Amino acid sequence: MDFGVVLQTNPPASRTVQLAKLAEAHGFSHVWTFDSHLLWEEPYVIHSAILAETNRITVGPFVTNPSTRDWTVTASVFATLNEMYGNRTVCGIGRGDSAVRVTNGQPASLGELRQAIHVIRELANSRAVDYHGATLQFPWSRGSSLEVWVAAYGPLALKLAGEVGDGFILQLADVDIAAWMIKTVRDAAANVGRDPDALEFCVAAPMYIGTDWAHMRDQCRWFGGMVGNHVADIVAKYGAHGAVPDALTEYIAGRTGYDYNTHGRAENDHVDFVPDAIVDRFCILGTAEEHIAKLEQLRALGMTQFAGYLQHDNKEETLRVYGERVIPALSAHVTAKS
Repeated sequence: MDFGVVLQTNPPASRTVQLAKLAEAHGFSHVWTFDSHLLWEEPYVIHSAILAETNRITVGPFVTNPSTRDWTVTASVFATLNEMYGNRTVCGIGRGDSAVRVTNGQPASLGELRQAIHVIRELANSRAVDYHGATLQFPWSRGSSLEVWVAAYGPLALKLAGEVGDGFILQLADVDIAAWMIKTVRDAAANVGRDPDALEFCVAAPMYIGTDWAHMRDQCRWFGGMVGNHVADIVAKYGAHGAVPDALTEYIAGRTGYDYNTHGRAENDHVDFVPDAIVDRFCILGTAEEHIAKLEQLRALGMTQFAGYLQHDNKEETLRVYGERVIPALSAHVTAKS
């Protein structure tokens, strides 16, 4: 089982690089960053700095989208980073949220997302691809390797993740919802003749090591607001009761709006509609033992990586405890089971 951290590229960039280096020192395998070029600094520039100052960490966006960047440019970034630092990149991609909404845009269609995944993956794996009627290939790229992991919530997006993704990104750690979503992705993969066991299943949520539950909840309540943006889209399409579990839809009844200027931040001041119970279910909070127990449940469902958001006031301590206690405990369990 792998462990990742999810960082925002807030200035100074050196702080993001420092946290990435600290994550590697504590045994994390992946560093992911938000990708909204207006809200935060350009992630791919910082990815290059992270790769230059680490030895084994894999980096990638969490997540990019088909709309704000030309697909061939995105592929070129990954192929270039792989040439410079070895094959240490991964592409997380979804339909688009903050990156497109702050420009009054709309998330990409699932058809566009499917096409973008194909073009990005083929080019970034040093292969030729048809693009707008032309056959394209990077003449300078040799041996580049890139997996594309798909972030999804709704039934059709989950189906797409299983059909074409190298991995699936689930941005919440509710055990019951994760069970439904992982099964949906696995079934979709099997239905098109793919091996579900060959896919990566990444569960992502805020991780906070501590004992003051009121404080931890307040520091991580923003996450319920962020997830609520996607859930609102699902409810608009499918209704509040139907294609997705009620546990995922009921809490947004009190949602009245969203300000992307505080997107993904602990000081988010418009997420009062998110109750404590949702924070507890969607996030991983508490002592090392409480983290281990919940991660064991998620691992049993098929999770192959846990990626923890660090948008709170306890970054270094959380990384330290994961490195000293949580990661070794999960690794020891896997070794004992194998």
